[in-house]
Amino acid sequence: MPDDQQDVIAFLKNPSSYGGGVARVEVIETHVSLVFIAGDRAYKLKRAVKYPYLDFSTAERRKLACEAELALNRRTAPAIYREVRGVFRTADHLSFSPSGPPVDWVVVMQRFDQALLFEALAKSGGLTPQLMDELADHIAAFHTAAEQRFDHGGGTEMGEIAEIQHRCLVAERQAGFALEEVDALLEKWRERLAAFAAVLDGRRSAGKVRRCHGDLHLRNICLFDGKPTLFDCLEFDDALASTDVLYDLAFLLMDLEHRGLANFANRVLNRYLDRSEEDDGLAAMPLFLSLRAGIRAHVTASAAQRSGKAARRAELVGEAHRYLELAHRLLRPEPSRLIAIGGISGTGKSTLAAVLAPELGLRPGARVLRSDVTRKLLLGFAPATRLPASGYRREVTRRVYDALRRKATIALAAGYSAIIDAVALVPEERSSFAAVARAAGVPFRGLWLEAPPARMAERIQARRHDASDASPEVLAEQLHHDPGPLDWVRIDAGGSPADCLGAARAALAGV
Repeated sequence: MPDDQQDVIAFLKNPSSYGGGVARVEVIETHVSLVFIAGDRAYKLKRAVKYPYLDFSTAERRKLACEAELALNRRTAPAIYREVRGVFRTADHLSFSPSGPPVDWVVVMQRFDQALLFEALAKSGGLTPQLMDELADHIAAFHTAAEQRFDHGGGTEMGEIAEIQHRCLVAERQAGFALEEVDALLEKWRERLAAFAAVLDGRRSAGKVRRCHGDLHLRNICLFDGKPTLFDCLEFDDALASTDVLYDLAFLLMDLEHRGLANFANRVLNRYLDRSEEDDGLAAMPLFLSLRAGIRAHVTASAAQRSGKAARRAELVGEAHRYLELAHRLLRPEPSRLIAIGGISGTGKSTLAAVLAPELGLRPGARVLRSDVTRKLLLGFAPATRLPASGYRREVTRRVYDALRRKATIALAAGYSAIIDAVALVPEERSSFAAVARAAGVPFRGLWLEAPPARMAERIQARRHDASDASPEVLAEQLHHDPGPLDWVRIDAGGSPADCLGAARAALAGV
């Protein structure tokens, strides 16, 4: 029988428990914890609960989990996580002073503005492309530094996760999940696991399974000191958090999809893949996304059961059903294709690619392969770093186009669509992209953007923090270059981005 925590909760709700200067205590509830915000600190109490994947039923278990939470979250948020503190019982009351036996434990955290949670920013419209790029870079760097775990992950362990989630969904009877719908989802998971077990095992052998965050959705990311910061990682089960890095990322991507932010989900995926070289795991991404949606369906349904307000309970049940529907939808097969967007610098190739990508194929959309980004990363530079002239030698450009073709081939083989964003002034470059599509057995369409020179120059001069090094001088040189015969669809890109997008969609219709 789990511990009764009513007296501990009452103590933590009481402003006088924290000394002078605390007038009120705000309480935030999740399915496994209660957070008490008092003054400039937050005190996180783990609920005395026991699930198939988690056991916080005793104070000793909760203490160990608090200590693990402190250590693990200091990897990404050392300024937020302060200490583990005990709640002690004296003769007639509870206290933070160790004058009696401990009855429970809390993680003490630095308070931050809840409006700076990425969940809140998503609702308020505060997320920006630059912020999402910074977040993707942060996650990629965290994964690179995380401890490799060769004893976890792989096909067998992912299969166990699927079975556990199925049992959890079945157990949430009050949510009204149709049993046949839940069983059908498990069968889909099993089918995907059977198809990609070797891929998952190979990635584990290659060191792609690491001690990750484990619970990487928007509510566990905040803007702290002006930087995206990961916090509240999964601490209670080493095996559950020791996963394929793409499975860790998939929670964030799924959450963005669920919130109608497919453009940001696609942007984060592409930025992460550019920085991490994890394209070989793309084939497993639909499974990863679906499993994450299934987890949120169960967690949200569980929260609904504990809600004391009928309206809130109904709201949570509805959201749980939307998560379950998303778990099915993320496994739905979609046709793949290769699109190449070419044209002189300043015609808006990257702008068009970024808008088209979320609309294409498997979620969260097409793999975008931008020559400017690829060039920088091949040479060991950050995307926004300006290269010297040597970075544009002919042999470097050959390597760049080889990389574009190679990554497009990987994406297409994984069932994803791909967009190659490159100037492609040479006929052989354009024909080589079409050859990739033929080899993969998918449709190909080349789009050639054109705009007045003055408009292109204006766009180039307006760029900030962009991967392109194009200048008015580069533009002038390109304008004197004859691209040769063009068999791609010519699109007038001199007007508004919306007009260009409309023409591109029309050119792609039926392809």
